[in-house]
Amino acid sequence: MNLKTLRMFTLILAVCLISCNAHSDKIYWYSYDEGLQLAKTENKKIFLHFWASWCGYCTKMATQTFNDASVADYLNKNFIPIKINTDKKKSLAVKYKVRGLPDTWFLTNEGENITNLAGYIPPDKLLPILKYISTDSYKD
Repeated sequence: MNLKTLRMFTLILAVCLISCNAHSDKIYWYSYDEGLQLAKTENKKIFLHFWASWCGYCTKMATQTFNDASVADYLNKNFIPIKINTDKKKSLAVKYKVRGLPDTWFLTNEGENITNLAGYIPPDKLLPILKYISTDSYKD
């Protein structure tokens, strides 16, 4: 392979990698107080996720579930996502009676509890749950 071909290959690879990353949706996480306020004004349900840096399944959920483009896109469009580090916001973990991590809560736009799910949730399991909650199907 000559130098010109190698440079062209490198350029094409770089463009592909950049476009793949640009296409990948990321979740915009709100602070607790900001998220509660925004949920009321936008009339959206709250996706409240408790985690800690030392938690292996929290890391797995962050790298696999929350990096899934379908999950990120659906969360951003239909929920107000709030992420709580339990080591930094212990009072919120106590308020929600978090006993293990990760712990995911679904709240109404007024902050009332709908349900919670303890443990790691893979993307293929979380997406149908998000749709079930956001469409109010849990009420039937």
